[in-house]
Amino acid sequence: MAKDQEVERIAKKLDKMVHKNNTDGAMDLLRELKNMKMSLETLQSTRIGMSVNAVRKQSSDEEVQTLAKSLIKTWKKLLDGSEGKSEEKKKGIPPLQSSSLKDCPGSSDFSKKPEMPKTPTTPTTPTTPKMTSFPPPPVTTDSVRNKCRELLVSALQVDDDYKTIGADCEALAAEIEDHILLFLKSVFQSFCLSA
Repeated sequence: MAKDQEVERIAKKLDKMVHKNNTDGAMDLLRELKNMKMSLETLQSTRIGMSVNAVRKQSSDEEVQTLAKSLIKTWKKLLDGSEGKSEEKKKGIPPLQSSSLKDCPGSSDFSKKPEMPKTPTTPTTPTTPKMTSFPPPPVTTDSVRNKCRELLVSALQVDDDYKTIGADCEALAAEIEDHILLFLKSVFQSFCLSA
């Protein structure tokens, strides 16, 4: 647990540097991170990759940028390795269960639902533990809401950061859109009551 706290401390310092537009001292913190043995759980719970990537983008020091890229690549390999293990676990499912889904006509329709984007085929949800604690957003047939979700996905995918951290942009966009709708409904209700 002490390692997680140390990583969180470094993440906070890096975030503060980015916020103040001053990345002096980032090299020392990145070296500390390089010397730590990082687990997938630590990466996910502390979200240190986000902080390191933000420093990489903001820093004008090539050494800082290079070390940050190196750390992110190393951590990405750790993530890719865990996905390989989960694929092996899937192969351990008894043949009746795994083949029954593949052979069902229309089973591919389930993966096309907006609230379940690509999670059956790519295990990206374990990389975003904060999103998995929420229930999936409701399915909507409203074309305006679907267009809003589509625009949010496009906005979230502007940089390749979502790939680095393994974020599921479609699920995140659906969550954001759903919360915006709930907020607007509450504002509208309070407006109608006060009028």
